[in-house]
Amino acid sequence: MAPRKSASVSSRKTTSKPVKDTNGGAIAEFDRDAELKAYREMLLIRRFEEKAGQLYGMGFIGGFCHLYIGQEAVVVGMQLALKDGDQVITGYRDHGHMLATGMSARGVMAELTGRRGGYSRGKGGSMHMFSKEKNFYGGHGIVGAQVSLGTGLGFANWYRGNDNVSVAYFGDGAANQGQVYESFNMAELWKLPVIYVIENNRYAMGTSTARATAQADFSKRGASFGIPGIQVDGMDVRAVKAAADEAVEYCRSGKGPIILEMLTYRYRGHSMSDPAKYRSKDEVQKMRSEHDPIEQVRARLLEKGWASEDELKAIDKDVRDIVADSADFAQADPEPDASELFTDILL
Repeated sequence: MAPRKSASVSSRKTTSKPVKDTNGGAIAEFDRDAELKAYREMLLIRRFEEKAGQLYGMGFIGGFCHLYIGQEAVVVGMQLALKDGDQVITGYRDHGHMLATGMSARGVMAELTGRRGGYSRGKGGSMHMFSKEKNFYGGHGIVGAQVSLGTGLGFANWYRGNDNVSVAYFGDGAANQGQVYESFNMAELWKLPVIYVIENNRYAMGTSTARATAQADFSKRGASFGIPGIQVDGMDVRAVKAAADEAVEYCRSGKGPIILEMLTYRYRGHSMSDPAKYRSKDEVQKMRSEHDPIEQVRARLLEKGWASEDELKAIDKDVRDIVADSADFAQADPEPDASELFTDILL
């Protein structure tokens, strides 16, 4: 049965034109405040993930833990284009997305360590945190499952006739899941306001996309459904912001879903248990030295005279203080009571 349309969306157009490909240089113009905001937000994610890695090694964090180090420009650039009411959903490499949506470092770190003050009261861990207040719908451990759920969020917006947009993040490995294409089909059929963000960090766990992907240009993955795609330099926060602005306008105008392929790179292994021996140290170092998203912003701030070395050091100190506080809070917070085993479950 076709979904019911509210009066405010019944006049939406059912045809769309391809969106201009921004790969090759389209970037947003950032003033000093925007550069500083991007720098601080990305640095917070970087320092938080570094601390999470340390706590994992010390045994304070158990289970799986997937760090976002290297990919910070993607989620920070996307968030700069969103408004209150837009929803975000992602997979298990999710701590950066939580922080970018405004979730507290204390709450995220407490959840990582399985404490009462965590966003899922210590029962979800690294891969399963949520915040209704920040419109963050997880953190999901099943590969590709969030794409269907993110499409459902877009459906809810469409059904209610509001102008909110759902952003569904997933990786290059998850892009081969069947449910992703079922979601594409429904989203385009009903012109749902969903931005599919494929974070292509080149390795699906330990397998290079060059070895496992017949169509390596993930921006074209929706072509058979008529979904336009944009390939983006995911290491440049300005390029991400420019593509995000275009995608958001496309969705809010009722044209349906769109795909953004973010060409990015993770510096660490797939998870904390992955030594990443499937790539060379030289490859990682080359990405760090030539394309690091945070260093790019730092260099621009210094070059334009928008910040001094002392000012940037002060930002770093402030960020480190926030992260240290979150770690102290998480280690001091009590573990959930045994009675919590029987809450938040369906019988």
